[in-house]
Amino acid sequence: MIARAVPADATECALILAEASRDRHTVRIIGSGTKSYVGDVGPTDLELSTSHLAGVIDHVPADLTVTVGAGIRVAELSAALARAGQFLPLDPPHADQATVGGVIAANSNGFWRARYGAVRDLLIGTRIALADGTVARAGGRVVKNVAGYDLDKLLVGSFGTLGVIVEATFKVLPAPVASSGLLARFARSADAFAAANAVARGASRVEACVVEWGEGPTWRLALQARGSGPTVERAVADARREIAARQGSTHELGNSLAAMRELPARAMDGALVRVSLPIAAASAFAETAARLETLAALVADPASGVVRAHLVGDDDAVVRDAEALLLAARVIGGNGRIERRAEPLRSRLPTWPTPPNGDFLMRRIKDAFDPAGILEPGRLAFP
Repeated sequence: MIARAVPADATECALILAEASRDRHTVRIIGSGTKSYVGDVGPTDLELSTSHLAGVIDHVPADLTVTVGAGIRVAELSAALARAGQFLPLDPPHADQATVGGVIAANSNGFWRARYGAVRDLLIGTRIALADGTVARAGGRVVKNVAGYDLDKLLVGSFGTLGVIVEATFKVLPAPVASSGLLARFARSADAFAAANAVARGASRVEACVVEWGEGPTWRLALQARGSGPTVERAVADARREIAARQGSTHELGNSLAAMRELPARAMDGALVRVSLPIAAASAFAETAARLETLAALVADPASGVVRAHLVGDDDAVVRDAEALLLAARVIGGNGRIERRAEPLRSRLPTWPTPPNGDFLMRRIKDAFDPAGILEPGRLAFP
C-alpha cells in the first residue's frame, strides 16, 4: 500500500523528504496529477501532495510580481490576478487543474510562449524543500535580481527529481483590454506554415499562432491577438492579408485554439509524440507526419518549433510511426519524446528513446541534490 503525505508547510515537507531519504523510500510528488503520464514511472513508496502548499502569498501589483504556494491551481491564480487587472502570461495544457508547481516542474508551456516567453522567463524566485531536510531559496521577489547563480532555471523541467517546489514568484502583466482571433483553412501545409511564420514575425505581434492538421486534407491556422483595441485591430488586419496572399479562407476562431491547446489531455489512446525542431523544418516535418496512416491529429507551434502528433490504430503501426517521427526529428537537428501513450504501449515505447544531450551532467546534478535517488525515479531519462 502506498503511503500518502500532505505537508502543511515547507518545513514539514523537507522533514518528510529527509525521513524518506534516510529510509530509502521513493517519493512521487503530486500536485493535481495532470502530468502523471509523463515518464517511465513505476511503483513508489510515498506520494507527497502539495495541496496544502497553496494560495497567494504576496501580490505587489505596482511591482508586477506575485508569489504563490506551489499547490495553487493556475486557474485560481488567474482569477486572483484578474481581480487586480493583471494576468500571468502562461497558457499550459490542463490549465483548469494544473498546479503552479507542476507547470514549473514539467516546463509546461503553451502557445503564448513566443509572445511572452516560457516558464523560465517568467519565474523569478522559488523556495524548494530538499532531500536532506533543508529549505532553500533561489532568486527573489523583484524582477531585477542579479545576485549569484540563477538556480530557478534548474528547477524548470526537473519533474520533481531535485526537490519539492513549495513556493514560486512570477512576473505578471496588465490584463489586455481587447481580444480577437481568426481561424484560417489551407489546402497545403506549406501555405499554412508560411502564413503562420509571417504573422508570428510581423510588426503587429499576435499572442498565439498555431497550425493544426486533423481528419481530411485541410490545414488550419488559429491565431489570437490581445492588447489595446487599435493594436488588436491592426494585428488581425495584417493576419488577414497574409492569409489571403496564400489562398487561405478565414473563419471565426470559436474554441479552436482551446481545443488545440488541450491535445495532451485528449490523447489518451495510442501515442502522443512531442518533438522540438528547428523552426524552418517544422513545415516539412508536419507534411511527413500527415502521410502516416496512424496520424489522428497534429498541432504545431511554428514560432517555437514544437510539434505534437497523436497516433492511433494498430499497436505495431503506432510504435513504428512513433519511432519514425522521433528519428526524423533527430535527423534534422531536433529532439523528441513520447509524451503520452496508452498502457499497452508503455513497455514498447519508452518516454526517452535516446539519452538527452548532457545526460551525464544531469546525473551529477541529480546526485548532488538527491544522493539517495528517492525523488521521482523513472521520471527523467535516468533512474
